[in-house]
Amino acid sequence: MVERLVPDELWALFQRVVPPAPTRPQGGGRRRHGDREVLAAIVFVATSGCTWQQLPSPSFGPSGATAHRRFTEWTKARVWAKLHRLVLDELGARGELDWSRCAIDSVNMRALKGDLTGPNPVDRGKKGSKIHLITEGSGLPISIGISGANTHDSQALIPLIRGIPPIRSRRGPRRRKPSKLYADKAYDYAHLRRWLRQRGIAHRIARKGIESSARLGRHRWKIERTMAWLAGCRRLHRRYERSADHFLAFTSIACTLICYRRLTK
Repeated sequence: MVERLVPDELWALFQRVVPPAPTRPQGGGRRRHGDREVLAAIVFVATSGCTWQQLPSPSFGPSGATAHRRFTEWTKARVWAKLHRLVLDELGARGELDWSRCAIDSVNMRALKGDLTGPNPVDRGKKGSKIHLITEGSGLPISIGISGANTHDSQALIPLIRGIPPIRSRRGPRRRKPSKLYADKAYDYAHLRRWLRQRGIAHRIARKGIESSARLGRHRWKIERTMAWLAGCRRLHRRYERSADHFLAFTSIACTLICYRRLTK
């Protein structure tokens, strides 16, 4: 089970970003569960959608409480964002990332509690959260963020573009700026078009009342497919995390697994 959820290649990458285990100056204490077993338990919770209490401990070793405690420690250390960036670096070094065009979109889900939630205007005002993401040309997520469900999509464009990390290329310096950005009518604002032009990013944003979204869909279908891939992480079907950092961590795990699948093809 552990080797299936955390293959050797993923484990090798994770070891490069995980912080060292804390030590007790006085010595003693209980034996600490291995990081690989705990990581497998966290991946199981993310993909299956079960609660920490429902984690089958005999299959992994650590209990649900131990896995949740380690998950919290690694989230504070930004391990999941670092792992996602490391996988993107490996893909970029192999020339697997398409910077010629990127797409931006968002997806809503119901939220039971926690910060960064808000009334969902498309779900009868029920409390929810929203995942924003940018994908490169083939549909791999390169920048993600979360907000309340009542946050307009256009407000996430600038933070997401700025949030693209410098990613390795097959040749030349690291890259963090796409050549062209595709977006639907929710991003049709003059100040966004102007901001993109100032940074040398060509834009293809559908104009309200003028263009049909059907033509734009010839390229944006890939980000819609990525949204479906995110649904494979059942923990994201409905937000149960009170902390926004924990919800963002599960989103980062899902994006990392999507990119890792491409890495092992």
